[in-house]
Amino acid sequence: MDIKQSTKQLEQFRDEMYKNLDKRADTVMELLDAIGSMPEASSVVEYSLSPAFRRSYSTIFQAIDETKLKEKWLAEQITPYLPRPRQWPFWLLMVDVTSNPRLYAHTLGDRSMVYQPEVVKGKLPITIGHQYSTVAVGLEEEAGLTPSWLVPLLTRRVHSADDKEMVGAEQIEMLLNDNRFPFGRDLTVEVGDSSYSKPAYLHAHRQFPNLVTIARVRSNRTFYHQYVPTEEETASPDKGHPTWYGDPFSLSDPESWTPPHENQTLWETSRRGKRYRIVIQSWHNLLMTGSYKPARLPMNEYPFTLVQIVRYDEDGIQACKHPLWLLVMGERRHELTLLHIYQSYKRRFNLEHFFRFGKQRLCLTEFQTPEVEREETWWQLAH
Repeated sequence: MDIKQSTKQLEQFRDEMYKNLDKRADTVMELLDAIGSMPEASSVVEYSLSPAFRRSYSTIFQAIDETKLKEKWLAEQITPYLPRPRQWPFWLLMVDVTSNPRLYAHTLGDRSMVYQPEVVKGKLPITIGHQYSTVAVGLEEEAGLTPSWLVPLLTRRVHSADDKEMVGAEQIEMLLNDNRFPFGRDLTVEVGDSSYSKPAYLHAHRQFPNLVTIARVRSNRTFYHQYVPTEEETASPDKGHPTWYGDPFSLSDPESWTPPHENQTLWETSRRGKRYRIVIQSWHNLLMTGSYKPARLPMNEYPFTLVQIVRYDEDGIQACKHPLWLLVMGERRHELTLLHIYQSYKRRFNLEHFFRFGKQRLCLTEFQTPEVEREETWWQLAH
């Protein structure tokens, strides 16, 4: 790493960010410095004690109140400094939703029941608050640096009446449609958890030829092979409705599985020094059923690759109870190797680490306000 070059880029980045702040730019910049230099802070007001923040604590809330940031503000500032992929032939985008618990904010608008991990046995994993959808860029591994870092680009509050996955779809579409970002021009892979494998989300992005979607699928789902007409049907085609779906492929029924089209085995060592054998198999050109209501989703037009990943320990015992199933959809999906698919989905967990880091070290969920707009501004600043 060239320290002089990196320092010059950091100075240029800060200068451009300062110029693009509309009001109270000095206060906001000092607040950002305080956030970055006080990971031990337990509240937002505590940032006023940082040597980097030379103003009174009340100016923190005045700056947050008066700062108006458009959703693409951070992406516009950070994109010129993103390192281009070298090991991968694609950009990697990650999307997920996390909660902001506001259990006692009785006057805060648009609160609803949101997911919240609960460690107490027998209690429901829910709380009252807001949800935020975040899109980030995954980074390749570099020598001497932890592979868990990523670069957040967009964050948006999910309204209580919104579909959280479709909010993520709108954010991805926003990046792909903007020519200032490279994601619409180059091969781009997006990864998401099982909730992003539903037809509505997958169908929303199929107009982008350079986008490939990788999403986990639950092990109780059933897909279908493409229907292959017989010689008699080919010779005298029926005038009725065409047949799209062939034999079923049930993830929970191994007897319905056909021989895989590709296989790959690799070894991996965990941070604790344990070695695991990773077996990856794939089936090409499977189909899922679509729907007609509330919107027509002709999923028979979008074949995908189904990938199974099984992890074994050194004794040959399956390390996880169920295999990991991934769905790979997109016109350029065949350009990805099985290793690319596996590595891309592994990087998705970095977004979970980012949420935990933000909540524990950046006070992401600690800003207490009865105003929804101020809370949204704080989430953008913390990102």
